Amino acid sequence: MLKRFKLSIGFCLLFLSFGQVEAQVERWQQKVKYEMDVTMDVLTNQYRGTQKLHYTNNSPDTLTRAFYHLYYNAFQPNSMMDVRSRTIADPDRRVGNRIFNLSPNEIGYVKVNVLTMDGKPTNFVHEETILEVDLPEPILPGQTVVFDMEFESQVPLQIRRAGRDNAEGIRYSMAQWYPKMAAYDIRGWHANPYIGREFYGNFGDFDVKITIDKNYILGGTGYLQNANEIGHGYEDAGVKVPQPKGNTLTWHFFAPNVHDFMWAADPNYTHEKVQMENGPMVHFLYVKNDKTQENWSKLKGYTVDAIQYMSDNFGKYPYNQFSVIQGGDGGMEYPMATLITGHRNMRSLAGVTIHELIHMWYYGVLGFNESSEPWLDEGFTTWGTNVVMDAVFEKEPGFIQEGNYRSYFRLVESGFEEPLTTHADHYDRNSAYGAGTYTKGAVFVEQLAYVIGKENFNKAMLRLWNDWQFKHPNGNDVIRVMEKVSGLELDWYLDYFVASTKTIDYGVKSVEPDGQNTKISLERVGQMPMPLDLVVTYQDGSQESIYLPLVIMRGEKPEEAGMPKRVLTQKWPWTSYTKDVVLARPISDIRSVEIDPSYRLADVNRSNNKFEVSIVLPSK
Repeated sequence: MLKRFKLSIGFCLLFLSFGQVEAQVERWQQKVKYEMDVTMDVLTNQYRGTQKLHYTNNSPDTLTRAFYHLYYNAFQPNSMMDVRSRTIADPDRRVGNRIFNLSPNEIGYVKVNVLTMDGKPTNFVHEETILEVDLPEPILPGQTVVFDMEFESQVPLQIRRAGRDNAEGIRYSMAQWYPKMAAYDIRGWHANPYIGREFYGNFGDFDVKITIDKNYILGGTGYLQNANEIGHGYEDAGVKVPQPKGNTLTWHFFAPNVHDFMWAADPNYTHEKVQMENGPMVHFLYVKNDKTQENWSKLKGYTVDAIQYMSDNFGKYPYNQFSVIQGGDGGMEYPMATLITGHRNMRSLAGVTIHELIHMWYYGVLGFNESSEPWLDEGFTTWGTNVVMDAVFEKEPGFIQEGNYRSYFRLVESGFEEPLTTHADHYDRNSAYGAGTYTKGAVFVEQLAYVIGKENFNKAMLRLWNDWQFKHPNGNDVIRVMEKVSGLELDWYLDYFVASTKTIDYGVKSVEPDGQNTKISLERVGQMPMPLDLVVTYQDGSQESIYLPLVIMRGEKPEEAGMPKRVLTQKWPWTSYTKDVVLARPISDIRSVEIDPSYRLADVNRSNNKFEVSIVLPSK
């Protein structure tokens, strides 16, 4: 009996251990299903709509309140976005004081007139860009309720991301246009006012009907359900599209498993498309003229190549369409689509399109929180932009992430750096937000490959995609994936590089004879500890590497392709600021010793990274 009991315990422990390794990631999240029907008046730039929202509370919490985003209310004089844009030390040039100077027919607004839950009236208050709702009854865990809404809106003059009549003359860039239920997750409600940064939302389905002047051509998120009635290049081959009976058309889109819905419209759009083999239909909507015709024609090939590269290396694009649309005020990502300004040279046009495309993986499908952890989305995307541009546009000489590292170093030198844990809207300066979230975020990614090894990193990127699609992973989730694949402990890396502004600075202090051997003395000048790759170059030009992992890593990265053969490994405790390494070679054999010649280590002062050995020959 005792032996059987011991055997059962052993079997259970074995089962649990395998379960821990192979367990699939699960995390509760709220589920939404929107049904919207809106009518746009292109003369007044106003629209009215109805919204039915099926909302499932998958949390363990009972909800007594709810919150909707009303983003267009930011485009009014003295709004929080306006005040922030006029008082921040380095205003966004696209905004400045423009909101403050909007006239009544140029402002934006969203006004909710009626809101019920399961047919019962709710009490609600418009608090600028947030609708605060007191529910008539609590929403219990596991319960699905239906909100019915009537709302009216005015499209603001294009200033930031969304609006009408942008600088290139595009009529409508309809992003953030509808009342959107705020996200609720393990941290509670995310009812952040719209100050100017980016977004976070619930995954769900969007069924959207848009009635608009029949001359307008639309594109955006989702699949057009009535393409053979609409035409404009969406119809099936050989179909004769009927003439509309009135002055309007109703476009019907459906978008499954996305967390936002964008559309754009202009009567002068050219609509072109490319069907990828084993990939999505790629739509291009732009106003064809001498500023766009040649480059947008070439853009189609680069976009298709970029989607293929991302699908092959970082996870297959899961939707059946992607749209590149001229509009907005620069470049901005939305599920299945992007808005970009189109009057650009070829490199700029390809670069902005590829950047926004890569967001589809990290913003669109993984669903990183762009508000509270913008460095994740922008960092992975900025890093990926360089990788993909190098692969499909033109090869860059040298280290392809060098520009991101230089930008991060300038941020450190400026004295304005803030921890990457800072909420996107709460950075003191726009420049600190940009250099931090985009370029330091990209450095975080590239340097992570340095810490765990490129082969481990590539495997981990695919596992991140497979484990966390549509689940809103956070920074710790990313690190845990990297730990599981590499077998290393990496929490220290997240704590130092993301949650602090401590910097990396290592130096080769001296290289001296030690009998028949050579003693290499290293020092840590900066506050952040890191593992080191030390490359020794000999007089005959050959090279070997010495590897110094941190003790707190609890392991080692494997040898990497392209690196010299590793001849020595010694662990370095982070509490020690100096380290001596004895190499079993005479100093006369050595030409130089260099810390990280790959430049992947974000060392803020590389002047002390390389030591040239000067050999003094004895006099005759």
